[in-house]
Amino acid sequence: MRIKLIVLALLALAGSSGAAAQVNQSVDVRITEAPKIVRIGAADQLVYELHLTNFASLPLRLDQLVVKVGDKGSPLKTYDGDELAKAIGLVGPAEPDARIIPPGRRAVVYINAPVPADLPRGGISHELTLGKPGADGASFTISGGTATPDTAALPRLSPPLRGGPWVAVYGPGMERGHRRVFYATEGSATLPGRFAIDWMKVDTSGKLSAGDADIPANHYGFGAEVLAVADGTIVAVRDDVPDPATISGRPRPGIADASGNFVMLDIGGGRIATYEHMKQGAPVAVGDRVKAGQVVGFLGFTGQASAPHLHFHLADRASILGAEGQPYVVTSLTRLGQYSTIESFFRREAWPPTGRSETVRNSFPPPNLVARFPE
Repeated sequence: MRIKLIVLALLALAGSSGAAAQVNQSVDVRITEAPKIVRIGAADQLVYELHLTNFASLPLRLDQLVVKVGDKGSPLKTYDGDELAKAIGLVGPAEPDARIIPPGRRAVVYINAPVPADLPRGGISHELTLGKPGADGASFTISGGTATPDTAALPRLSPPLRGGPWVAVYGPGMERGHRRVFYATEGSATLPGRFAIDWMKVDTSGKLSAGDADIPANHYGFGAEVLAVADGTIVAVRDDVPDPATISGRPRPGIADASGNFVMLDIGGGRIATYEHMKQGAPVAVGDRVKAGQVVGFLGFTGQASAPHLHFHLADRASILGAEGQPYVVTSLTRLGQYSTIESFFRREAWPPTGRSETVRNSFPPPNLVARFPE
C-alpha cells in the first residue's frame, strides 16, 4: 500500500508540473538548402535561408534570432531590431512590421553571416525569441533549424567576360533582387538566383551608354563576347527571341520568357553555368563541347531586362526557374572600385575608384564591385 501511495504521489506531482509548464503553438523552423561558406571579397560568409512557418492561430513577431554554431552552440550572429527586419521576407503580401508572421504564413530569413577564422566545428542551430502582438504580449523562446554547413570546395570559374569596367550588379537585401526571389514552377520552391550577378559595363563616370541610351546597341556592353567559364558541354540553348530595337519599346514578357535567349553549360559535378538575356546568334548548339574562355554567346537585351546586361548564375540542374543557385569563385579579376549601394549605381553616379588596382583571386565578387577581367 505504501508503494502504491508513493507512485500516486509522483504521478500527481508530474501532472501538476506538466500543467504549470507553458506550451506555445508556434513556428516550424527549417533549412531547405544546406548553408554554404563562401569567400565574398576578402571575407568568408555563411549564406543560407531560414524558413519560418507560423502554425499558431495568432500572429507571431520575431524579436530576435541568434545563429549558433558548434557542439557548444556558440553564438555566431544575432539579428534584432532594424537588421532583423531587413533580413526577413514574408511570402505573399507584406505586413507593416516585417517581423510579424501571420497565422499560416511563411517568412524567410536571409542569412549572410560573417565567418571567423576560428569557426567552431560542427553544425548550426538557431534560437528564436517570439512575441504575441495583439494577444497577451508575452514572449517566448524556441530552438530549431539545425543543419551542417557544406564545406566542399567551391567551383573555380574563369571570368564570363573580357575587359571592363564591369559592375557586379546585385543587392542581397533588395526585396525583389535575385537573392530573394523564389520560384515554385516545378512542384517545389527554389531560389535559382541565390548567387546571381547582372554584369553591366560602364565608363569612368558610371554611364552605361554613349549617345542615345534608348538604343541597346549604344550601351557599352551590348554585343560583348560571353565566355565559357569552364570546360564543359552545352546542354540548353534558346536563341529565338528577337533583339528589341529600343529600350523603351521592349516587350514585357511573362515568366516563361523572362530570361530571353540563354545558354546553359554543364561544367561537371552537378553544376550548370547559366547565361541569360543573350543576343540572337549564339555560336553554340546543344551537345557542343567547349573550353574555358571559348565564346558561347553575345551580351544582349532580350527577356525581362531594364538595360543590356549579362545575367550569370551557377545552378544545380539545367532549369531556368526550377534549380537551386550555387556558389562559386572567380579565378581572377582586377578590383577597380565599388559602389557603396546598388541605389548609387542605379542613379548612374560615378563609381569611387580604389586607391590602386588590385588583383583578386578565387573570390566571389561582392555587391556592386567594379572590376576588369583579363583580356
